[in-house]
Amino acid sequence: MQHHDPRLEPSPFGGVVADTVADSTPWWAPAVRPGDGTPNIVMIVLDDVGYGQIGCYGAATHTPAMNALAASGAWFANFHVTGLCSTTRSSLLTGRNHHAVGVGFLADFDTGFPGYRGAVTPRAATLAEMLRDAGYGTYAVGKWHLTPPAHMTPAGPFHQWPTGRGFDRYYGFLWGEDDQWAPDLWEDQHHVEPPRRDGYHLSEDLVDRAQRYVSDHVSAAPDRPFFLYLAFGACHAPHQAPREYLERYRGRFDHGWDVERDHTLRRQMALGVVPPGTALPPPNEGVANWADLGDDQRRLYARMQEVFAGFMEHTDAQIGRLVDYLRGIGELDNTLLVVLSDNGASGEGGADGSANEYRYFLGLADRFEDALEQIDELGGPATHNHYPSGWAQAGNTPLKLYKKHTFGGGVRAPLIMHWPGKIAAPGSVRTQVHHVIDVLPTVLQAAGVQAPDSYRGVPQLPVHGTSMLYTLSEPGAAGQRRQQYFETAGHRGIYRDGWKAVTTHRPGTPFDADRFELYRLDEDFAELHDLAAEHPEIVADLVTAWWEDARAYGVLPLDDRMQSRVAVKDPAWARPRYRLLPGARLANGPAGPDFAGRHFTVTARLERHRPGDNGVLLAYGRRAAGFSFFVDDGRLCLDLNLAGRHTVVTAPEPLVLGPATVALTFTGDHDGAEATFTVDGVEVHRAPVPAVLPAGLGCLSLQCGHNSPSPVSPRYEPPFTFAGTLHEVFIDLGPTVADPHPAAERPLAMD
Repeated sequence: MQHHDPRLEPSPFGGVVADTVADSTPWWAPAVRPGDGTPNIVMIVLDDVGYGQIGCYGAATHTPAMNALAASGAWFANFHVTGLCSTTRSSLLTGRNHHAVGVGFLADFDTGFPGYRGAVTPRAATLAEMLRDAGYGTYAVGKWHLTPPAHMTPAGPFHQWPTGRGFDRYYGFLWGEDDQWAPDLWEDQHHVEPPRRDGYHLSEDLVDRAQRYVSDHVSAAPDRPFFLYLAFGACHAPHQAPREYLERYRGRFDHGWDVERDHTLRRQMALGVVPPGTALPPPNEGVANWADLGDDQRRLYARMQEVFAGFMEHTDAQIGRLVDYLRGIGELDNTLLVVLSDNGASGEGGADGSANEYRYFLGLADRFEDALEQIDELGGPATHNHYPSGWAQAGNTPLKLYKKHTFGGGVRAPLIMHWPGKIAAPGSVRTQVHHVIDVLPTVLQAAGVQAPDSYRGVPQLPVHGTSMLYTLSEPGAAGQRRQQYFETAGHRGIYRDGWKAVTTHRPGTPFDADRFELYRLDEDFAELHDLAAEHPEIVADLVTAWWEDARAYGVLPLDDRMQSRVAVKDPAWARPRYRLLPGARLANGPAGPDFAGRHFTVTARLERHRPGDNGVLLAYGRRAAGFSFFVDDGRLCLDLNLAGRHTVVTAPEPLVLGPATVALTFTGDHDGAEATFTVDGVEVHRAPVPAVLPAGLGCLSLQCGHNSPSPVSPRYEPPFTFAGTLHEVFIDLGPTVADPHPAAERPLAMD
């Protein structure tokens, strides 16, 4: 059986068309068929997993599936990424530097400059596009985070969705993170509800779907290889996993993060992923000595790490399920399997961590006592938790700082490759320096596919990466990557021939004031001994090289803004009025109304036919945060959920049966506000609420006539669809009020 794709059919027609078929000569385009033995490609991307957080990289966490892949494959000690989610994924899937393809920061932002469009340029075909044109079936499952938020609507546009960038099928979540118990899921180009079953967990669901896609492909096209891109939400916050996994680690981290760093480093040196004699750098700024913490602090923080470890082991178990499945159907031996993390461990939990990180997003006070009260709920559906930065520091052992930074803690990541019969000295560590842009050319070389000079009529950027395939056949071969720049939000670095110059930038300060440190990376794995004062000429040469790369790859202009990067907004942001019909769902601010820091009115035209006609009129958000305007027991209700702190307003009298126009109006400022209910233009209730909605809400959607997949309010079960007749809902946005703690000045965590 040959694969024929009419999109690839050349022109002109190669046969003969006469007046009758008897005098005509048919012609078919040459079949696109990979050669015999062309491998399947399975790429597994972990999220926010630091260098020392997998067992084969020294973690105490039990990760037998990944350990086994490393033991019979190869794993890498000097693999680097970009330091952020969207940026790494854009490089992974294109083989080009992230600024060059337009994703110099998160996909959430288009700042109006070529390197910061927040979407992959058509001048950089993705691995899925290249492999699909070579005859592969292509399937994406899990996190995407390469679609501009304004495009995340049921009406698209879809050209930057997975199905628009080369994947035949897609199932997962489009944004930077999601609730593992109740995710906001999309299949291909439409929204779907997660399966309603006891014990549902997103990671398990993603592997179920991955197996289904592979099963369908192998059954329908056994002569064609497949490319499966499986991107877990794990282990990005919220850290959530089944209780039995969390319980396995009870008491295992009571010794604290300082001792755990020491233990991890010893294991790393024994495994060979860190050179002998490597020492730990001093603690990162803001990380306390464990011995100086109070008893309650140690108890809470240890529990938060237990939850993370359980989450990590649960993720490994899902990888094991997929590997066992591939083995069981006879496909594992002909599969190149790649496992990597997108960046280092995240320090965004701050000194105390959080039971609900939406307080961080919203700039709300996050009291230690709140998390302590919820200690036994951490990891479950009632929390949206993140561990303290001290555990992220331990997770990045022996490296400095965290994701977003250009020191090792941000950009050095685990990488495992497994390809039965194709790897010399299986189970050995590769020490050549490589970068995430090198993965695509490695896969293309393994598949025998050439990157096109032109794709769909668009001239292509050259692939910037260098194949790593030589490391699989020659473990001790000299490294072929001589130079690589780094940049994230003004943090900068460059590697060249064993040296690394790196600087940490403080937002709002002059870039010229940044001091570059210098490390001999091939002798100083942990970037511990700054040699800048001894070799100023090397620093100068490397900084000059950095600027040359910055100009060549679209890094400029340097930009240290975080949420305030939004210089160009989708026109939807300026709309003063929205009309929604029942069942509608709009994701976040760019695609729908931005309620943050402003007055607004929600008006619903409805009919109640029976006393039991209750349900949601309009909901914004989910269990973690948002607000819901609904009818309960016949009465108008508002639940304002400020990251788990609920203010409920209920009208004193039930609505009469029959048609009505009801409205909720929010007025006030960030120090106090009022919610007012009206029915047919007559005020029926007014009550104080803490404030207008603060800025910074992310990963939330607006839902008309229902609330799913998780409820904003604990007063109902999702989807709590309005049981009467809901004709339409209008949203009218009023003036914005000044925020004394603007979200634009807060860093981002949704990556």
